[in-house]
Amino acid sequence: MDYKPIHCDSLVKRITKKDVLFKGKYSIDPYQNCEFGCLYCDSAYDKTIYIKMNANELLEEELKSVEKGVIIVGSVHDPYQKAEKKYEITRNLLKTIKKYDYRCHIITKSSLVLRDLDLLSSMSCIVTISLISLDKVISNIFELNLPSPEERLQIVNTLGENGITTGVALIPILPYIVDNKLEEIVKVAASSDAQYFLHKHLELKGDQTMMFKSVIRKHYSHLSSRYEESYKDDFKPCRKYISDVNRKISIYCKKYDISEKIIL
Repeated sequence: MDYKPIHCDSLVKRITKKDVLFKGKYSIDPYQNCEFGCLYCDSAYDKTIYIKMNANELLEEELKSVEKGVIIVGSVHDPYQKAEKKYEITRNLLKTIKKYDYRCHIITKSSLVLRDLDLLSSMSCIVTISLISLDKVISNIFELNLPSPEERLQIVNTLGENGITTGVALIPILPYIVDNKLEEIVKVAASSDAQYFLHKHLELKGDQTMMFKSVIRKHYSHLSSRYEESYKDDFKPCRKYISDVNRKISIYCKKYDISEKIIL
C-alpha cells in the first residue's frame, strides 16, 4: 500500500438528493481510497491512499459559509482506516465539526473509532458500524483486513455505553450469501444495543463487477449463474429480490424492536 500526501481544493460536498438512508446534508472523506480492501467495494483495487493533508484547514473555511446540517464523515472511504493512526485527519476534522457546532454521522467498520470516545461523547454525533455477516468465514473472504463481526458488534455496545447514538448497517447485503441469516443478524444487532438497523443491497459497477464476480466464482461457484441473472440488466439486483429482502428485514426489525431508520 502506498501513501501519498495531497492538498485538495475543497472538502465538503453537498448531498444533492435527499439522503433517506444516512440523513446527511453534506459529506466529507478524510482519505481518498481505502486500505481495508473489502472485495465488494469499488475502491478495493487502488493501492494508493491519498492523505488530504489540508483537510482541516479547508473545513475551517468551508463551514463558515454553509448552513447547518448533518455531515457524513466517511461517505465513500472509511475515515478510520489504518492511515488514521498516524495522520489523525479524522480526529482533527471532528474537532472542527464540534467547534462549529455541526452534527455528524460517522460510518466505519473500524475499532479505531473508540480512540475518539472522549471527543465523540462531547459532541453531537451518531456512529454507524457496518458489517456484511455474522459469519467469520464470510467476513474473511470479503473483508479480511477488518475486525471480526463479533468485534464490530462490541464496538456498537461500547459506543452506546458511552452515550453515543449508534447503529448497525448491513451494507452491502450480499445476495444469496446471507439471505437465510437476516433474522439472526437483526436479532444480534438489537441485542448489542444498536439503536437502528440500516440496510442496502450490493451494487456492482464498472471494473468492480468483474472483480467481484471472480470472487464469487472462486468461493461460491454454485451462485455464479444467479448473480449473472440478477445483475444482467442493472447495477442492482432484480427488483423482486430487493423487495423480498426489504420486506423480511422490516418484519424482523419490528419483531426485535429496532428502528429501520435513523431518527434525528
